[in-house]
Amino acid sequence: MVTSAARSVKKRPVFAVFKRFFLLTAGLLLSLQTHAAPTLFSRETPGPAARVVVATDPDATIAFQPQPEKVRALVNRGLLQLTGKTNIALAWRTFVSSKDVVGIKVYSEPGANSGTRPSVVAAVVEGLIASGIPTNKIIIWDKELTHLRLAGYGELAERLHVRIASASMAGFDENNFYDNPLIGNLVWGDLEFGKKGPGLGRKSFVTKLVSKEITKIISIVPLLNHNLAGTTGNLGNVGFGSVDNTQRFEQGERLATALPEIYALPSVGDKVVLNITDALLCQYQGEQRSLLHYSAALNQIWLSKDPIALDSLAIQELNKQRLLAKVPPSKTNLEIYQNASLLELGVSNLKSIQIETTP
Repeated sequence: MVTSAARSVKKRPVFAVFKRFFLLTAGLLLSLQTHAAPTLFSRETPGPAARVVVATDPDATIAFQPQPEKVRALVNRGLLQLTGKTNIALAWRTFVSSKDVVGIKVYSEPGANSGTRPSVVAAVVEGLIASGIPTNKIIIWDKELTHLRLAGYGELAERLHVRIASASMAGFDENNFYDNPLIGNLVWGDLEFGKKGPGLGRKSFVTKLVSKEITKIISIVPLLNHNLAGTTGNLGNVGFGSVDNTQRFEQGERLATALPEIYALPSVGDKVVLNITDALLCQYQGEQRSLLHYSAALNQIWLSKDPIALDSLAIQELNKQRLLAKVPPSKTNLEIYQNASLLELGVSNLKSIQIETTP
């Protein structure tokens, strides 16, 4: 979630002019530090603390299959701990109101077993409904409708009387975009695909679903590896999930700069009110594919207002599980999260993350 400090910075015209220069310069310095010290985020100057709540139940999954009642209890316990409220309705009202259109951003491409699990989303939807959010103002969304349906979200939406929606099918907002001089190889579905003229391919447009309809976003991601970013985390889930023309950034330095900057768009990151890492399972190999034989059952749900703190902890846990399984380590581009911290999107320094467990 973008902090109030970040919002005040964005309002300054000077920041828009010098942001890229500052980020690239700072990124170079951080890169030198990273080469000198490989320990995860060890050289980063400690910043303000971030709170992460971890709820655990060893019986939340059986043979890798989530147990809905146990999962619901985990989500509710974590939320009560995070908010300090005495009941679920009050807890959800700290994030959303009945006037909001709440978008629950999931990562559905790997399917129901390794992507965001429908049982976790169901627990969130049920809590929102209990807090007074009308069902027609709750949207479960991802980039592609096909992935949502194959992961079981069509059935879930029908059962709970909420909507599912695709960022790409909603269309993209030509007046709301991220501009980067790197020219992309446009594909079908991108706003500028098939058009001709100078400067095409340098903009990533925000989906109308986010820019014009959804007012609050709840991000829910699986604890799943990503070969470049380290984890399929909350930063990428919302950032790249909200815009088109992202293939041009799928390399180290490009990703480290573009992903935090896209998330920092006021129409994107400012709408995120809660981040949840579905850590029922930790899949440390496979990325978009479901590979349960490269998974460990943690039976946990992590909650935080800080997406970067959750993603940093996810990278640490994925590395730990690879080590336990004697799987070769993954090379992670840590500059993504260091740059995100420079933009005040969250805390990447593990020493500055306060972890709380539920009773």
